[in-house]
Amino acid sequence: QVQLLESGGGLVQPGGSLRLSCAASGIIFSIVGMGWYRQAPGKQREWVAIVSVGGTTKYADSVKGRFTISRDNAKNTVYLQMNSLKPEDTAVYYCNLDPPHDNYWGQGTQVTVSS
Repeated sequence: QVQLLESGGGLVQPGGSLRLSCAASGIIFSIVGMGWYRQAPGKQREWVAIVSVGGTTKYADSVKGRFTISRDNAKNTVYLQMNSLKPEDTAVYYCNLDPPHDNYWGQGTQVTVSS
């Protein structure tokens, strides 16, 4: 059974940083692309960043230059380093495969950017 467990969220002031982690189990992690997605209150879930099997990364325009996605295949973990956070980054952040699989959404981790 596939499980994706996100952690690392919290309350941070504008301009601050957070590092999210997603531990995967039940999949052969090293052969799948992974992504981070987020859903803000009242909005649809959107993709934030993806990392391919080979390590190629892509970012949504709204986070480009501020967020960095990375993966550690030895730990079956994908990370999202978030710098220069803005109030509009407030959302529940999820990891999933790229493209996402409907059955693999976890609980997510809440990120709140507020002064």
